[in-house]
Amino acid sequence: MYVKQYISGAVLALALVSSTASAGWLDKLGGLLGSKDDSSNATSNAASSVLTNADIGGAFKQALELGSQRVVEQLSVVDGFNNDPVVHIPLPKQLNDARRWLDKVNMTQHLDDLELKLNRAAEEAMPQAKTLFVDAIKQMTFDDVRAIYNGPQDSATRYFQAKMTPTLRDAMAPVVSSSLSEVGAIKRYDDTMAEYRAIPFVPDIKADLVGHVVQKGLEGMFYYLAQEEAAIRRDPLKRTTELLQQVFGK
Repeated sequence: MYVKQYISGAVLALALVSSTASAGWLDKLGGLLGSKDDSSNATSNAASSVLTNADIGGAFKQALELGSQRVVEQLSVVDGFNNDPVVHIPLPKQLNDARRWLDKVNMTQHLDDLELKLNRAAEEAMPQAKTLFVDAIKQMTFDDVRAIYNGPQDSATRYFQAKMTPTLRDAMAPVVSSSLSEVGAIKRYDDTMAEYRAIPFVPDIKADLVGHVVQKGLEGMFYYLAQEEAAIRRDPLKRTTELLQQVFGK
């Protein structure tokens, strides 16, 4: 195991040394793909004699796949959402509006417990996104890769957001619904609302727990995907594969 790690580290070090100090991996990709202003430069011609479009596009897809898998793994662990102040899922606004009423009967702890369970449901649902990301990445064309490279720093994240949000929402909704039941969120919500409605003169309140958790879960996932994309753009060799070395390690 240690030998394998040592060899992997040596390969990575050699790849980094062989890269010019001033050129990031996207600078190399720009040469391979061709920039917006010059799609037939000498670098592109030289690279094309060795690497095919499939090689170049494949390396870029591998980098994005590894990045998206990292995000899913980060958020799907216990407290992946709950203990992360950036993506922690709060109660729906309607329930926070009920807090001051429940405070009068010492029932706010039920809302705190419900908030925890909402985050647990999101953590349970995240693995569903892994396969969907892999499928979407495999469907990317070389033109998609070129457009993402020539786009803004979060262009891959925007691409996934536009392409995958409806599918992700549909796939995650039943998982979130099931998770909310399994972690006891639905029962906690029903019990809390019963206590709330027992308070005289309170306004009627309803909350869509499933829709809220799915929406906030997607927002958290795409937030970290944008962070991972920025890291991938700086240095995909930190998660090296043979193809990434072949394309970007020269």
